[in-house]
Amino acid sequence: MRSSRLRVPLGYVFGLVALYLARPTPVSVAIGLPFVILGELVRLWASGHIEKTRALATGGPYAHTRNPLYFGSLLLGLGVGVAAASPAVLVALVVYFAAFYPAVIAEEAAFLRQKFGAEYAAWAAAVPVFLARPWPAGPRASRFAWERVRMNKEWRTALAVPVVLLLFAGRAWLRETGRLP
Repeated sequence: MRSSRLRVPLGYVFGLVALYLARPTPVSVAIGLPFVILGELVRLWASGHIEKTRALATGGPYAHTRNPLYFGSLLLGLGVGVAAASPAVLVALVVYFAAFYPAVIAEEAAFLRQKFGAEYAAWAAAVPVFLARPWPAGPRASRFAWERVRMNKEWRTALAVPVVLLLFAGRAWLRETGRLP
């Protein structure tokens, strides 16, 4: 089975485990919040450029990294890990990302190389695989569109982010007031 098929369902399992293991404090939530927001903004930006399997996205965040959705997910996950204030959550996060993302990135690269050939090769030669470069490189053909954000269903993550943060903030408040250990 391809790694990409397990990544999303197990991501939900990870989220539930993170909620259970979380021991957030107001400070940990405040420190994690900027990473969560930045991660989701990167994901929104990326999902507004990508037309999965139809065209090679090379503009916007795709001119900084070949995998901005995953880069955004890493930032978002880091923020959740910090907000959770639980070493177990951070370890689970590292294991999850290490177990799935290298394989998924390799699978997608092979697909794009086969589908887009020379166009992919030129883009891949100029743009790093994961860590974002500070200034854009390579061909920048794609343009942002909110319709793509909707089609790519990024609204699901955008809605889940405040829910998770509210759960963490509520749990932190309950811990601070002595209602939770």
